[in-house]
Amino acid sequence: PWIGPRVGIVIDCNDIETMTNFWRAALHYIQRGDVGHYRSIVSPNNDEPRIIMQRVPEPRREKNRLHIDIHVDDIEAEAIRITALGATRIDQSPINEVGSCWIRMLDPERNEFCIVEARH
Repeated sequence: PWIGPRVGIVIDCNDIETMTNFWRAALHYIQRGDVGHYRSIVSPNNDEPRIIMQRVPEPRREKNRLHIDIHVDDIEAEAIRITALGATRIDQSPINEVGSCWIRMLDPERNEFCIVEARH
């Protein structure tokens, strides 16, 4: 098997508790660490990217330049589930482009992410 670097994603946030709880539940992850102004969540198998919440004092000012895609079989059901966790749906209807289908969402601090139809 290919052995390369592990990927970690860091999300700057103001409310670290809300953001950690949201992303942990949205991705079915578990909390792994809590040190200072950092919180770490990982998949139960530790085989997906580690996500670290980093508490920062400044508010988010512009659209994020990097976002998370969550690939699932039923994007409408997932949009409903994640909205109940505190997300906001941007698109009333899914976007269909280049053979893919997705719904744009906002996390509790208004960072954009997408729920994408899984390809099998």
